[in-house]
Amino acid sequence: MRSIPISLGGRLPLLDHVTLTAEQQNLFDEMAYTVVPWADASSFLARDSEGRFIGPFNPALLHPELAKSFIELQLAEGQHSVLSERIRQVIILTVGSVWRADYELYAHSAVARHAGLTEDVVNSLVAGETPDGLLPEESIAHRVARQVTLERRVDENLYRIAEDGFGRRGVLDIVILVGIYQTVCGLLNAFAIPAPSPDHDHEGEAIGHHRRPPSRPNR
Repeated sequence: MRSIPISLGGRLPLLDHVTLTAEQQNLFDEMAYTVVPWADASSFLARDSEGRFIGPFNPALLHPELAKSFIELQLAEGQHSVLSERIRQVIILTVGSVWRADYELYAHSAVARHAGLTEDVVNSLVAGETPDGLLPEESIAHRVARQVTLERRVDENLYRIAEDGFGRRGVLDIVILVGIYQTVCGLLNAFAIPAPSPDHDHEGEAIGHHRRPPSRPNR
């Protein structure tokens, strides 16, 4: 049975740039410069056909001063992390699967494919499983991210394995990335923000909550 289409804003209206305050417009322009090229390169949608932001980027406009600092933290993490891009995406999908955050899983499934993770690995991570195809360090990062997200702790044995594999700075980077994406997933779930449907018509609708990873959008 076909699900009822729901707004890409979830519980929020999608903000149009013509209605924004000066502070909101500054953030809108910054995200257009940073987020949109990244999304386009990774083959996921960050805006609808009218140019309005979707996903976590729409609620960010509600408090541009705070959101700007959070986005700067995300950019700094991406630029300075000692973790490979594949490991970063394993961590992000692991967090998203625990939270069942549809848009995060949709967007970062696309990013993960571009980072070199196979479709089987991506699908397994989205389903909350531990994929067979992970490299040893990726498997360790997955285990740490999952335990921190689910249990709010890391047991002694796993910590020692992670420290041996990544060093203390690497463990720090894993935990920071987990924290960033728990915030992102919290925003998405609090405002019930969906992913675009696989057959998304670019007119502001989505098919709500899926368990399986969505198809890559046609671009």
